[in-house]
Amino acid sequence: MDQTTDAAGSRHSHADVVTDNASRYLQQLCKHFSHKVEVTFDETAGHVIFSIGHCRLTAHAGLLRLALGAPDAEALSELEQVIERHLLRFAFRETLSIAWCRVHQVGADSHGAAPRLLPR
Repeated sequence: MDQTTDAAGSRHSHADVVTDNASRYLQQLCKHFSHKVEVTFDETAGHVIFSIGHCRLTAHAGLLRLALGAPDAEALSELEQVIERHLLRFAFRETLSIAWCRVHQVGADSHGAAPRLLPR
């Protein structure tokens, strides 16, 4: 399994950050991280693969969506802190609100129903 594939026990969180500079911050974050880790991005979407997990970024009008995945809760917390710290540094001219929403995957039930995501 490569680092872009989520395992059944993986942890996820996301944050929707309201900003008129979503594309700018997406590109800044991706360019910054590309010096040390694998990154793909354009003006509206990015994917950063860290040793502890991954971050998908999507820029919309007035909104930057951050979606994280990591193998466990500890790695997810560390990844949230890394992304948040860097984003706030790049966005020093404005006050951003970053509220992470964690979800976890629940396994298939006895009837074979597909897993679903539940709030933490």
